[in-house]
Amino acid sequence: MIVLKIGGDIYKRGMNDSLLDDIREILPREGMVIVHGGGDEVTEIAERLGKKQIFITSPSGIRSRYTDRETVEIYLMVMAGRVNKAIVQHLLEHDLPAVGLSGIDSGILRAKRKKRLIIVDERGRKRIIEGGYTGKITKVNTKLLLLLTENGYLPVIAPVALGEENEPLNVDSDRAAASIAGALKAERLIFLTDVRGVIVDEEYVQSLSLNEAEELLPKMGAGMDKKMLASIEALKGGVKEAIISSGFIDNPLISALDHSAGTVITVG
Repeated sequence: MIVLKIGGDIYKRGMNDSLLDDIREILPREGMVIVHGGGDEVTEIAERLGKKQIFITSPSGIRSRYTDRETVEIYLMVMAGRVNKAIVQHLLEHDLPAVGLSGIDSGILRAKRKKRLIIVDERGRKRIIEGGYTGKITKVNTKLLLLLTENGYLPVIAPVALGEENEPLNVDSDRAAASIAGALKAERLIFLTDVRGVIVDEEYVQSLSLNEAEELLPKMGAGMDKKMLASIEALKGGVKEAIISSGFIDNPLISALDHSAGTVITVG
C-alpha cells in the first residue's frame, strides 16, 4: 500500500500526464490512497467571502491557520467540496477509479479539539489563545479505505476530521497523510510538492535516517517543517519509508519510489 500526499500547488497547476500515468501503473499493483492539501485555495476563497485569514506560529516554529467557527465552515466547503471534487473529476477523466471522501466520512479521521493554543506573537512573546476548530488526530478508521482499495478504487481524502462532539475540525494535511499511512500499515508515504526534496545549507539531501530527520526538523522552513514532522510520525507509526519529492518532474511517483528523485527518510 502507498499513501500519496499531493500538495496544493499540484492541485492548482493540475496533475500532469506523467503523474497520472504513474498512478495508473502503480494502483493495480500496490493499492493507493491519496490525501490532498489546498490551504492556499481556502485562503483565497475565504478572503473573497470577506473572511480575513489569520495565521499563528507555535513555540516550535510551526505556522498554521487559526480556525474559528466561520473559518472551519469555509475550510470544509473548500477542502471537501471544491478541491476534493476537482481532483476526483480530473482522475476520473483519465480513467482512474477515484472516490472522493473527507476524514468525516465513516469517521475516517477522528481528532481531539485543541481547547487552548500556545502561540508566539509578533514580538516573540508566548501567549495562550482559544483553540478554535483545529484538531489533533487521535484515531483512523481504515475499514472504508480497505473496502475501497481491496476492490480497486482510489480513495482521495480531504483533511477534515470529526471531533469528539462530532464537530468538523481542521487538521494538517501532511500529518493526516502520516496518520492514514500508519493506520493502513503502508509500505511508503510519498509527499509530492513543488520542490526537489529536503534542502540543507543550500544542498539537496538524498537520504536521511529517522534520527537525522529529527535533528534537522528545527532548521526546516515553513512548509517543509510539516512534511518532515509528518515523515517522522509516519515512520514511528510503522511506515517503512517516507519520501519528499517534486510533483513536477517526469514520472514523479515512479522516480520517488525507485529513489532516483526526492529525499528518502527511513528508520535506519
